[in-house]
Amino acid sequence: MKKDLTRQQHLDLYYYMRLNRAVEDTMVKLFRQNKIVGGLYSSLGQEAISVGTSYALQKKDWLAPMIRNIGALLVKGVKPRDIFMQHMAKYDSPTKGKDGTSHFGDLDDLHIVSPISMLGDLIPVMAGVAIAGRYLGQKIVAMTWIGDGGSSTGVFHEGLNFAAVQKAPFVLILENNLWAYSTPVRKQVPLENLADRAKAYGIDSYIVDGNDVAAVYSTTKEAVERARAGEGPILIEAKTFRRLGHAQHDPAEYVPKEMRAYWEARDPIALHEKFLLSEKLLDAKSKKDIEDKINTLLATERDFAENSPMPPAELAETGVYCTGEECHKIRAKWERPISEVTPPKSSVQAVWTVPGFGSGKSSGGVNAPIHFGDTQPSTGISASEAKSSNGGKPAAKVAAKTAAKKTVKTAASASRKARR
Repeated sequence: MKKDLTRQQHLDLYYYMRLNRAVEDTMVKLFRQNKIVGGLYSSLGQEAISVGTSYALQKKDWLAPMIRNIGALLVKGVKPRDIFMQHMAKYDSPTKGKDGTSHFGDLDDLHIVSPISMLGDLIPVMAGVAIAGRYLGQKIVAMTWIGDGGSSTGVFHEGLNFAAVQKAPFVLILENNLWAYSTPVRKQVPLENLADRAKAYGIDSYIVDGNDVAAVYSTTKEAVERARAGEGPILIEAKTFRRLGHAQHDPAEYVPKEMRAYWEARDPIALHEKFLLSEKLLDAKSKKDIEDKINTLLATERDFAENSPMPPAELAETGVYCTGEECHKIRAKWERPISEVTPPKSSVQAVWTVPGFGSGKSSGGVNAPIHFGDTQPSTGISASEAKSSNGGKPAAKVAAKTAAKKTVKTAASASRKARR
């Protein structure tokens, strides 16, 4: 199943994982300096999932990240300065300082949908994006992520079922990092593999080592190609470990030390670096070049972010609600003739036949493809003929009136018998 990667692809995956970690390390320093005003959620040890999955998408594809998917944003083309400024609530941030976390997107160019705090809600949203892309003829795939805890929410199941029924070109990445805040997976669900949840909706799933970036990429690439080809949604469970707490305020003392030590020895960046060195795809010089490139980039990006002003007070009342054209100008991008999806000019009669019931006209003379045991099928008289033979009144009304008279007569007769 695994696809061979070129040297450049291997190095790209390595670079983005290193960049992902360096960006988060920089934000930890900013957080400790009280320069980050919102929450900070680490993806330490999970970089291979964000990077490997998003690297499998094409530029035209859509994604919606969660709080631990900064790597996906970087792969998609988001600049580190935007991530810094967003968390620092600066004026030059994507939301102009109105949000202090990762809730931002780019609908025009990068095709990124902003995260939603309610876990699981991005699944039906991205299923809708995938269906819209198919409707417009764009041949896109939509992707989002969910954690092991989030897979127990109702909207996870509702959204995945909806995507399955609609055969949406949608790929869902389930990051099983063993902890839903402080609740271990074994206390959440009686399953060894959360990928088994896909069976309930008749869709395929994969299980992959979430700390092997090449395996993550190869698995996701196959799933994306299958979804794009019309095979419907696919669920990928990436098994990994959350090496820090839920957020900066959580020391994660509930995690056994032995468990943490085991997973620290399986650091995804170290594993991939070891592979690259053994295959002579990376040497000391090229490694140093990558480190220097990242350090230079982040120094520039951090300086820009720190020098960005805070938003002016008068900005607070703007951009709260969408006001139409002056707010945004998002237009559908048709990739096929609109006539293909307008009401069809067809001579084919819309008839739905249920096996065992037959088809024909109803007792009222109107077209009714099916009739049930308590409704006699029509003898074939047309609606117009039925109307003219009853003085211009619809046959259904005449029949109903006659039936009503018979009912009254029968009731009166029964009443007389009872009095006797």
